[in-house]
Amino acid sequence: MVPALPYKIAVLCYLFDPAGRVLLLHRLRPPNRDLYSPVGGKLDQSTGESPTACAIREVAEETAVAITTDDLHLTGIVSESGYDDQTHWLMFLYEITRPVDVAPTAISEGTLGWHDPDAIDALPIPDTDRQIIWPLFWKYRRQFFAAHIDCANGQLTWRLDQPACDASTPANTLAVTS
Repeated sequence: MVPALPYKIAVLCYLFDPAGRVLLLHRLRPPNRDLYSPVGGKLDQSTGESPTACAIREVAEETAVAITTDDLHLTGIVSESGYDDQTHWLMFLYEITRPVDVAPTAISEGTLGWHDPDAIDALPIPDTDRQIIWPLFWKYRRQFFAAHIDCANGQLTWRLDQPACDASTPANTLAVTS
């Protein structure tokens, strides 16, 4: 049984430069302190902010790059229950569809830097990102997927909700290693 926990809604934004490198934030604050994550943040629920508006705002705040809805592709929706046994998350994963130039820099959230896609696995990233979210992002890039991850009790149990799984594609259970 998944415990009653607060539900947070956020966006993750995948930005690429002309060389195909991805922009990641080495985070200074929770969640995922000291880990690398795409640019993003929480929706302003008090104003009824949409995920798309949040993505545009977060990219501008963290990178000073102005984007429009025409620059965004919704690649995935990921729900996580029991993340760190503290929070449930609903995350909208957007790819910025045009290359951008952002200088590596320190911001209030952490340090922005460009990384080759092949080097991401060598970085300290959240287990859910390494084992589930990044592989799904690469597989369904410029397409769409929806997935649910159950993080309870140190296990990552997940399922792909869209595209629909068939009988030959079972859900996966992965042990978290510390």
